[in-house]
Amino acid sequence: MSWKKGLLAVAAIMLVLGVVVAFNYKAIILYLATNTGQKIEVAANRPVPWQAGPQTSITPLTDRPPNIVMIVIDDMGINNVSTFGAGLAPTPNIDALAARGAVLTRGYAGSAVCSPSRAMIMTGRYPTRHGFDTTPTPNGMTRIMQLFFNDGSRPYPLLTREADDAGPDVDFAEKGLPGSEVTIAEVLKPRGYHTVHIGKWHIGEKGASSPNAQGFDESLTLASGLYLPEDDPQVVNAKLDFDPIDQFLWARMQYAASFNGGAPFAPDGYLTDYYTDQARAVIRANRNRPFFLYMAHWGIHTPMQASKADYDALGDIENPRERVLGAMIRSVDRSVGQIMQELRDQGLAENTLVIFTSDNGAPGYLGLPNVNRPYRGWKLTFFEGGLRVPMFISWPGRIAPGTIFETPASHIDLLPTIAGAASAPLPTDRPIDGVDLLPWLKGLTREGLRRPIFWQNGYYKAVLHDGWKLQTSTRPQKDWLYNLNSDPTEQRNLAAARPDKVAELKALIARHEVGARPSLYPYTREMPVMIDKTLEQPANKTDEYIYWPG
Repeated sequence: MSWKKGLLAVAAIMLVLGVVVAFNYKAIILYLATNTGQKIEVAANRPVPWQAGPQTSITPLTDRPPNIVMIVIDDMGINNVSTFGAGLAPTPNIDALAARGAVLTRGYAGSAVCSPSRAMIMTGRYPTRHGFDTTPTPNGMTRIMQLFFNDGSRPYPLLTREADDAGPDVDFAEKGLPGSEVTIAEVLKPRGYHTVHIGKWHIGEKGASSPNAQGFDESLTLASGLYLPEDDPQVVNAKLDFDPIDQFLWARMQYAASFNGGAPFAPDGYLTDYYTDQARAVIRANRNRPFFLYMAHWGIHTPMQASKADYDALGDIENPRERVLGAMIRSVDRSVGQIMQELRDQGLAENTLVIFTSDNGAPGYLGLPNVNRPYRGWKLTFFEGGLRVPMFISWPGRIAPGTIFETPASHIDLLPTIAGAASAPLPTDRPIDGVDLLPWLKGLTREGLRRPIFWQNGYYKAVLHDGWKLQTSTRPQKDWLYNLNSDPTEQRNLAAARPDKVAELKALIARHEVGARPSLYPYTREMPVMIDKTLEQPANKTDEYIYWPG
């Protein structure tokens, strides 16, 4: 009978192991997907060898083209800036920048997600021109997202496409904006600008898509995404257990930077402060020549990490997650203040054009419902919450303090506006979709700026024209039509009542797509996003939703 007892013992062990594996399969797969050969070797911190400009200025400051500083925050919702709302933390330095120039009250992101927006900022062109219309997905992320989204707890599954349907398999680092595109940096080079990028790039890490290949003389790039090591005594972490993207980031990301494509090394201090210190060093090094500084902060994107000092300064916020985000907002606001102070200290503030914006609205996967208020939707939707972003342009002596520009403006307008300020010619061998806003911001024209603005991501598309905004999709098969002049928060869908307007706006989209270049990197997953609920809130099939191809 001993062999029977042995079989029973083995069966019992297998049953126990099966229960353990079934209970922990997510953790096991998460570990395997994010810790298998993905870590990079990160050297100790070292000084960044910024190029030094002339010791003295040959040309008087007033005769030089203006310096240009463009500050782009990541995932900053419109209600994260106290110019527009209460927010979680005051933003006095951002507010001061807004007050000293133009506030574009209807500033729109190029897309509701990072990479296409940044490509449109850099080129002034829609994705129909170059095909870079999605945010590349790091290797392994789709597996994790599918695992967590499709666990039966959500009303709609995450969908994935077979490799044959999604086009050729291209490594994440190789997916970028084509090198044939002309960036702001390349437009400015003939005017004698020294061009510097600091922070996030995310439109191609290698080859012809890298910052150095796209016109930047120097680039201090985000090599991974931690603000400080997770166990640093000066950091406060807030993990989002309900968000598969957050779980992927915590498992995969490291504390690392790279200079001019070189080997990764550790930053020095909290990442937002480190980038700010480096930006100030760039301003000092180039005070005697025209420069373009693209300050592309990683803040306030997840993973949610605050410096302990900023977290402690917001002790009146009771919710720990809100407090961490408020502290992250506080750090980027401090950055703006310190960059502006450095310009003043170097005597450059009066001859510097400063632009401030965000790449898209705040995400619902933070689990914080007020970040885009009063607008509906989140990052990854074409509702106003995903698209409306802070947009401020300051240029003393040219743009009057307190200027309010209420006409819709887009990220595609930043390249021609910067080129106009620098008297730099635009490329003549390709269409530029954006508009130079300076004649309106300077008060040189009162003629209305009337043109449609488009957004697209796979089968999900939108257009805004004359106050009417249409979103249209095939998953779900639905149209959303809003008159933003009377309904700016998109509460009343008029698609059924106004089929004439739907047809008119769909015709605009169709004309916009004539001759469009196909997507360079076809989407491999389709993610459901609830319009009115965060990812943390329970959802059901009566809630409005869209699918975001990516």
